[in-house]
Amino acid sequence: MALPRSARHRPPVASKNDAEDPRERNGVRRTLTLNGTAFISAESPLSPADGPFSVLAWIKGGAPGQTILAQGSGANWLATDALTGALMTELSRGGRAAVALLSEAVVTDGNWHRIAFTWDGRSRRLYVDGVLAAKDAQDSLAASSANLVVRAGKTMAPGTFWSGRIDDVRIYRRAVKP
Repeated sequence: MALPRSARHRPPVASKNDAEDPRERNGVRRTLTLNGTAFISAESPLSPADGPFSVLAWIKGGAPGQTILAQGSGANWLATDALTGALMTELSRGGRAAVALLSEAVVTDGNWHRIAFTWDGRSRRLYVDGVLAAKDAQDSLAASSANLVVRAGKTMAPGTFWSGRIDDVRIYRRAVKP
């Protein structure tokens, strides 16, 4: 899953205001901007249990406790901690052994951040701006075939919808280093 070719390979640059945003051309904003009440749903490209994979995106804005990317009724792939606004994931084995992986990297500060989750079959990793932000051992992930939802939490509950911008979402069927 990726945005149109015109939006690829050009990292967003923070600006003083949206009018100066380099992602805007002729008055057309080329990033996805939602207000915290809407979402985008797409057919799932994979089940987390099938093997190694990675998901990467550029984000700006948001608030603590919001979800950036989730898989329907499955886990929140990328989200922010409800207290700190730090990047986290709920992708795990599932069941009673489910433990979220929480970084200390705050991504709800109003700046553009390149975020990533990778799983190589042995460990989960979270990256923020190309730097490893959190890692733990995880030899399996729970299966899910639900739709992929951009900017909405797995429960679709009020307050979980991402209220920021997102661009260049990429999903790979292998672990990549951002």
